[in-house]
Amino acid sequence: MQTRKIVLPESELPRQWYNVMPDMPTPMEPPLHPGTGQPVGPEDLLPIFPMPLIEQEVSQDSYIDIPDEVLEKYLIWRPTPLYRAYTLEKFLQTPARIYYKNEGVSPAGSHKPNTAIAQVYYNKISGTKRITTETGAGQWGSALCFCCSLFGIEAKVYMVKVSFHQKPYRRIMMETWGGQCVASPSTETQAGRSILAQNPESPGSLGIAISEAVEAAVLDKDTKYSLGSVLNHVMMHQTINGLECQKQLAMVGDYPDVIIGCAGGGSNFAGICLPFVRDKINGKDIDIIGVEPTSCPTMTRGPFAYDFGDTVQMTPLLPMHTLGHNFIPEGIHAGGLRYHGMAPIISQLLMSNLIRAEAVPQLETFKAGITFARTEGFISAPETNHAIAMAIREALKAKEEGKEKVILFNWSGHGLVDMAAYEAYLSGKLEDHALADEEIQRALRDIASLPKPKQYRA
Repeated sequence: MQTRKIVLPESELPRQWYNVMPDMPTPMEPPLHPGTGQPVGPEDLLPIFPMPLIEQEVSQDSYIDIPDEVLEKYLIWRPTPLYRAYTLEKFLQTPARIYYKNEGVSPAGSHKPNTAIAQVYYNKISGTKRITTETGAGQWGSALCFCCSLFGIEAKVYMVKVSFHQKPYRRIMMETWGGQCVASPSTETQAGRSILAQNPESPGSLGIAISEAVEAAVLDKDTKYSLGSVLNHVMMHQTINGLECQKQLAMVGDYPDVIIGCAGGGSNFAGICLPFVRDKINGKDIDIIGVEPTSCPTMTRGPFAYDFGDTVQMTPLLPMHTLGHNFIPEGIHAGGLRYHGMAPIISQLLMSNLIRAEAVPQLETFKAGITFARTEGFISAPETNHAIAMAIREALKAKEEGKEKVILFNWSGHGLVDMAAYEAYLSGKLEDHALADEEIQRALRDIASLPKPKQYRA
């Protein structure tokens, strides 16, 4: 009988996170203070984050120990299984061996608790009473509320309005775990009110929701803000995924030629690929692909520049691929990929040619998700469908070339609360959205006056 699931014993759960920054051939440029334009210091971030996370954000240690309290909570769902996609391989008639890491087994149904557990823990030991955050499709908001419930901390989530209405069950999940969820832009913050004054029908964006969550945090001394992607410490926490993958593939004597993850802010892609990026820096030949929507082509069509992480310009300026902080993407169902910027770590790796980026249209992603469901059985989140679509492309490419490639992708979450999106696809109501050049130029005018990183690329 073929081994379909490669299961790592709990005793083999990684005890450290991997920090790629010391190994990067080109160091990242620093975040800048939005007022002074000077590099941000720890004291600038204290109103938003607890000190342990600030220290991790700038750490140059290659490995950071995972606290026992976090390891204990990880064991609720980790290690997660690595699957061999035998049925999909047979359907595609490909010589490629396809593996996928099943992060959908977490209580929240995605990879997001990998960092939520850590962030909530560090907030707890720092005396934080309440955490605010944003969420797109609701996966991050769900994960944070789940983890806050484990540590007895209040959670307040600003959910992008278009997704708030598309995905009501995500809100109910948050409320079940004791969190509070409001549609963003809201009337609760000055940031939200200013957006609504300009456009009462605003569908919202992650940039707007971040502005609201940050504002709510800085106005209350007992509240801190938590971000589910983009930042260095978030990327690092997610590497428990890739570290497990390396052990699991070693168990069956395999190693990937191609690694794939969908990419919105960069966290699940970073989680599976960064330990392998280290191998690539050290000489391994690996094709590492981040996949984004054609309607929000941050990496494939956005410049590498300094930009704000939020719409109302409250965050530090980050060196990243961006479409401009005022960019409002189309209301595609992959809400977690509707973000104007890409994580600085991912952006720098792209600039260094250690990874590459591809954009895939919405209809192709849902076709891939249906194929995956009808072969492997699992119904995937719309975001995850982007990774599946690219894995299928690569498997068919291997078929054309007659090569036995090993393809690894991150199955970052299930789609069991995204069935309205599948209904829309199956009934022919979904459309592709390709971003027009004039839309990009209009969005980028907002960053024209901002400082430029040394590696600025238009």
